[in-house]
Amino acid sequence: MSRKHRHLKGAEVSCCVKYFLFGFNIIFWLLGAAFLGIGLWAWAEKFSVFLGLIFFLELTAGILAFVFKDWIKDQLNFFINNNIKAYRDDIDLQNLIDFTQEYWMCCGAHGPDDWNQNIYFNCTDRNPSRERCGVPFSCCIKNPAEDIINTQCGYDVRLQGDLDRQKYIYTKGCVGQFEKWLQDNLIVVAGIFVGTALLQIFGICLAQNLVSDVKAVKANW
Repeated sequence: MSRKHRHLKGAEVSCCVKYFLFGFNIIFWLLGAAFLGIGLWAWAEKFSVFLGLIFFLELTAGILAFVFKDWIKDQLNFFINNNIKAYRDDIDLQNLIDFTQEYWMCCGAHGPDDWNQNIYFNCTDRNPSRERCGVPFSCCIKNPAEDIINTQCGYDVRLQGDLDRQKYIYTKGCVGQFEKWLQDNLIVVAGIFVGTALLQIFGICLAQNLVSDVKAVKANW
C-alpha cells in the first residue's frame, strides 16, 4: 500500500454528510424557485397579483408578525388609514384592501367610521357621491345564498345606528382582527418559526462538518 493511500485512509470526507447536505441545499433551491415562479405567475395576472402575493407571503408574514407584533400592528394601522384615502385611485390597492377586509371580516383600521377619510365615503354634507356615508362592499356580511356580489351593499349603511349596522357590515377594525388572528394562530406561527430556525441550524452544522472533513483530508494529503 502506498504512502499516499495510507494518508487518505486516515481522514476521509463523509459521503453521507456530503450528499445529504447537497440534497438539503437542492430542496431549498427548488422551494425558492417555486416561490419565484408563483410570484412571476401572479405578476402576469396583474389584478390577481396581490392575492397571489398574500397567499405566498402569509407564512412569512405570520412569522414576522409573531416576532415584531407591535411594530407590525402600528404599520398595519398606518397602511390601512393612509390608503383608505386612495382606495378609488389604484385598482391594485383597492383589491388589497378588499381582500384584507373580507379575509379578516373587518372594516377600516379600527371600525367602519375610518372610511370618513375617503372623499367618496365621508359623511360631510358637501360630498355629492352616491357612496356617501357608506363603506366598500368588502365590509358587508356575505349572504351564502347569493352567488353574485352586491357591490352596493354598503351604501348609506353608516347613517344607521351601531346595532343596525351589525346586521349588514363587519363592525370590527382590521387591526383588532389581526391581533385576534395572531393569537388564534400563535402556536402554529411559533412552531413554524422554531422549525425553520432548527432547519437552518441543522444545515449550518452539516456544512461545518463537511468543511472540517475537507480540511482533515487536505492536512493528510
